[in-house]
Amino acid sequence: MTAYKIGILKGDGIGPEIVDEAIKVMNKVAEINGIGIEYDYRKIGGDAIEACGIPVEDETLEALAKCDAILMGAVGDPKYDNYPPQLRPEKALLKLRKTLGLYANIRPAKTFDRLIEKSPLKLKSGLDIVVVRELNGGIYFGEQHESEDGTFASDQMAYSVEEVRRIAHVAFKTAMGRGKRVTSVDKANVLSSSRLWRRTVIEVARIYPEVTLEHLYVDNAAMQLIINPSQFDVILTSNMFGDILSDEMSVLTGSIGLLPSASVNSDKLGLYEPIHGSAPLIAGQGIANPVATILSAAMLFRHSLMREDIAVQIERAVEAVINSGGRTKDLVEAGESHMSTSEIGDKILEAL
Repeated sequence: MTAYKIGILKGDGIGPEIVDEAIKVMNKVAEINGIGIEYDYRKIGGDAIEACGIPVEDETLEALAKCDAILMGAVGDPKYDNYPPQLRPEKALLKLRKTLGLYANIRPAKTFDRLIEKSPLKLKSGLDIVVVRELNGGIYFGEQHESEDGTFASDQMAYSVEEVRRIAHVAFKTAMGRGKRVTSVDKANVLSSSRLWRRTVIEVARIYPEVTLEHLYVDNAAMQLIINPSQFDVILTSNMFGDILSDEMSVLTGSIGLLPSASVNSDKLGLYEPIHGSAPLIAGQGIANPVATILSAAMLFRHSLMREDIAVQIERAVEAVINSGGRTKDLVEAGESHMSTSEIGDKILEAL
């Protein structure tokens, strides 16, 4: 029997609830397909702060590096807002990405047929877009400075050719399996780092002559996502721009609770998580939408375990449940009936 080792980081807020539903689904597809899964449970974010005083332990990072893939819920809570910067839950994510070399963030956004009306836009047809976001460089990892009197602060946005080149290859390879169109988003009219970004992307594009490349400034890209989102196939962009644009894109599908993500390194090790946050205000109420986490598990099988067949099984089961009327609270109007977090998970098991 093929056996895989999966690191589990439930995290904060609704994290434990949604991860539990994904684990149910993973156990079911393991049973169906005759594979074994061993789970290695670790703490991160506020969960780790409460247990050991820091957002992630070195021991956790060492253990996760030995896994085949990692599934995570979410981190963060307002009660940590006044903690020193290095002790906030979100710092664990940055350290995790950097330590494990998770440089490529892949965020797909695809509408379900029965949820097109939930989009804030009057969509005439469904969306199917992938954002490929550079995750280990840019302003989030640049040199930071703040004056002692608190009157001045700066953050450096820096990129090397190699950092841009490797993420560009991910975007073009992704496009080759889709619509063969890449839109590279930068701010090359203002930023030196963006001019390097654009030059390097053009250089990489020559290796993929079948793929059409276009460039947009980030402000125009944000506007075009609202005006005509169906024009996009693969969006390639930097760390901060990708963070913002992918959250904008997520709302177009009807709910941020539907969208998964993968953060992978060059050795296929990946961190898989919903793009939404920990939502502490609804934690423990059984109303969180687990679909994004379950679809993240599908991406885990696809990108790290190289089991496209199992990824498709999960995705088809989710689609069947959504299109047959399965809804959590975020997908219904006030007063309408809805399913609980675990009920949606159970329905997906039935579909499998």
